[in-house]
Amino acid sequence: MTKLRRDWPLILMTVPAIGLLLVFSYTPMLGTVMAFQQYSVYTGFAHSPWVGTANFELLLGDPLFWSAVRNTLVISAVQLVLYFPIPIALAILLNSILGPRVRGFIQSVVYLPHFFSWVLVVTIFQQMLGGAGVLNAFLRRHELGVWNVMTDPDTFKFLVTAQAVWKEAGWGIIVFLAALAAIDPQLYEAAAADGAGRWRRLWHITLPGLRGVIVLMLVLRLGNALTVGFEQMLIQRDMVGRDAAEVLDTFAYYYGVVNNNFSYGAAAGLFKGVLSLLLILAANRLAHSFGEDGLYRK
Repeated sequence: MTKLRRDWPLILMTVPAIGLLLVFSYTPMLGTVMAFQQYSVYTGFAHSPWVGTANFELLLGDPLFWSAVRNTLVISAVQLVLYFPIPIALAILLNSILGPRVRGFIQSVVYLPHFFSWVLVVTIFQQMLGGAGVLNAFLRRHELGVWNVMTDPDTFKFLVTAQAVWKEAGWGIIVFLAALAAIDPQLYEAAAADGAGRWRRLWHITLPGLRGVIVLMLVLRLGNALTVGFEQMLIQRDMVGRDAAEVLDTFAYYYGVVNNNFSYGAAAGLFKGVLSLLLILAANRLAHSFGEDGLYRK
């Protein structure tokens, strides 16, 4: 009670955020009941017939659904390997090599794409790598043939990863820069006085200082692994074909919302949510086994 009286202004400040979570995050979760119904917008939740797990049985027997799962996992794995280390490397580079003025300028430049819409990002890549883009204009000029990267299903997973890196890597360095700022500068001074070079200071001071944050961000990334960008995939789905660009989010949209089969789409969304929860719990347990806090202390 003493803490409550002492901290009531801080608690009061959290009320708007809690209200937003309740209205826009937790209340809509009640709609997942339609995954167990033959839902109709005309009769609503109360009068739609209950079908139990029938929607999930249809879902698990649908080859298009498993194709979407496979695409989601492949794209997520590529992004985890190629995208996740880049914000860490950028943060270390900005923190340890560049001067304050240059660092501030580069931070502003790399932050900027985060505020672009996916429509604009895809348009920029289309102008650079599309059939009439800069790349193919160069190839034609030198009689090297044509390579339309934007419509190539084989390279699509690398294309969307490159788009995500260009758009979000700069924004992703914020957390790591904050973690770097928390490292005691005296550690670097002591190591330099003992003759440790730049790489040894990086290996023995910087990376250990970042380890907890890296593990936390990795756990969060794995929990969000099945969300690989709905808008990004939706825009490019018709260019490369369903076989390469159909992921769980677009599957739930096309076969649920577009086809007015809301129960089927809800079943796909609930499957994704449960699997994401299992992934984040497994990743957090793995973090604890390595002695890190993960999402919470054990």
